[in-house]
Amino acid sequence: MSNRNIGIKDVAVAAGVSVTTVSHVLNEVSYARISPETRDKVRSVAEQLGYGPNRLAQALRTQRTGMLGLVSEDIATTPHAGRIILGADEAAKARGYGLMIINTSGSASLESRQADVEALLERRVDGILYATMYHRTVKLPANLGSVPSILVDSVATDGNITAVIPDEDGGARAAVGALLGAGHTRVGFINNTDDVPATRQRLRAFRAMLTEAGLDGGAAPVESAVSEVHGGYEAALRMLASEDRPSALFCYNDRMAMGAYRAAAELGLSIPADLSVVGFDDQELIAANLYPGLTTVALPHYEMGAWATEHLIDAVEGKTDLTLMALHPTILGCPLVRRDSIAAPRH
Repeated sequence: MSNRNIGIKDVAVAAGVSVTTVSHVLNEVSYARISPETRDKVRSVAEQLGYGPNRLAQALRTQRTGMLGLVSEDIATTPHAGRIILGADEAAKARGYGLMIINTSGSASLESRQADVEALLERRVDGILYATMYHRTVKLPANLGSVPSILVDSVATDGNITAVIPDEDGGARAAVGALLGAGHTRVGFINNTDDVPATRQRLRAFRAMLTEAGLDGGAAPVESAVSEVHGGYEAALRMLASEDRPSALFCYNDRMAMGAYRAAAELGLSIPADLSVVGFDDQELIAANLYPGLTTVALPHYEMGAWATEHLIDAVEGKTDLTLMALHPTILGCPLVRRDSIAAPRH
């Protein structure tokens, strides 16, 4: 029998149950009083026969389309967007949902972003993920609340929507802790100049970690610059040119760490023998390909995309209440990725 001709009645006969039981199991009707053994048997038989529920029929019955929308900033130019999309797409597929993606610009006007959301609503998506290219506070289009929605890597200015963000404090503590653990007592921080949560939280964690280790966190050297390679280079030159230069650098991101590598080379300093360096982001094309490989902190972009999708689907299916989850953003860990850029100080 061709899979195209397999119907719910065939599954019922093969499993030795009623059509109603099959329908309840395959549509995950929570109130149906069906034993776990019977549920497993029905799913197994349906899989063996190649039966899949009719999407159109499901949509008519549940008023759901099985499609989610994802608004993501600067997909083509931001490597983080790809990881968020991958996490969201794999989580959606695992639950039988499709993902419709719209690219927007980080500098787009509120009206433009509202139009992007409207385009998804016109296609009757069941829920929307709204992802930004870096952790920040955003003013959201008013129409985003028309369907269940979750923010990825950002929080709303009015704080009334569920959000998932990275643990900036914990990540910075892991980075500085790795340097302290190697024996460094003169640690500098090369920071970003943008007024975003990561800039403030990583600086605060940097100073706190030093203070907790018995050092003067308030007096530790900090240089700020544009969070690109040239910014890291210029900031590192300023910091390393001092007579009492630090023996280790914590850099705001991997691009700035790349600039610090260049500055160290120009000053005749070897990494990690003369200078230990740790970054943030774990941008694979940078961190794994610098020489020596850069120890850094990984941002959980894939995990945030997957987490947001799982909870969005639960909300669409009535299994969770997003209004309760909106009270506080969910924070996902930023693990340290060890490579070869840290060593004990020479003296």
